[in-house]
Amino acid sequence: MSKLIKIILSLNLAVLAALTFIYSDLMVAPGKLIPEHKALERDCFACHAALTGANSEKCATCHKPADIGRLSTKGLAIIRPSTSVAFHQELTRQDCVACHSDHAGVKRYTRQRQFDHSLLKPSSLTQCQTCHKAPTDPLHTQVTGNCQQCHTQEKWTPATFAHDKYFVLDRDHNAACATCHVRNDYSRTTCYGCHEHTPDKIRREHIEEGISKFDNCVECHRSANKHDTKSSRESDTKRRGKHRDGRDD
Repeated sequence: MSKLIKIILSLNLAVLAALTFIYSDLMVAPGKLIPEHKALERDCFACHAALTGANSEKCATCHKPADIGRLSTKGLAIIRPSTSVAFHQELTRQDCVACHSDHAGVKRYTRQRQFDHSLLKPSSLTQCQTCHKAPTDPLHTQVTGNCQQCHTQEKWTPATFAHDKYFVLDRDHNAACATCHVRNDYSRTTCYGCHEHTPDKIRREHIEEGISKFDNCVECHRSANKHDTKSSRESDTKRRGKHRDGRDD
């Protein structure tokens, strides 16, 4: 390769390098920034660290963690925040890029990032309704407690409800919800939705056993095994307790 060609190539590379730094928004930026960041389009290093990409520490130079959701970067109070609660102050670490991104070009070709709940402090993990609107369907309006009983922090669905804790849905009881919970009223349960459990039959069987209160089946029964009742479970518990004490039945 002649000396002239080498000089020309070197000059081209030098020009490209200079243009990359001078007009970085045109040469290397994958897309436009959001309107609020438009003033930074020619200052890549306002958000990026050399050779490592976007840096959360640089985000904090404008977005003070203590003010996020409360004050703007200009120190003005936020009248209508995007969330009902300022939760950034409850994060265990300030990892902005774990959830946030910029540049329209990148967003167009990559999956949108989701909030990483593992960044929250343990005390905040059970306070779902401070950020999320409570469901209004017939099931959830009758449920109180921790959402994590059924849902995970990665996805809302599918949910895993431990029905066996209340009644075992075996082969003969794997029925539609409305069979036992009439009109989707999950605060009440009936066994009369099945032809096997007619009121007259259940009444007759319980009267024979000397049982007069049998309106709420699941108060005593937790499975299809008619011998697995509340009284039998209590007897088993007492018996195991006596064995642990070293005494006979």
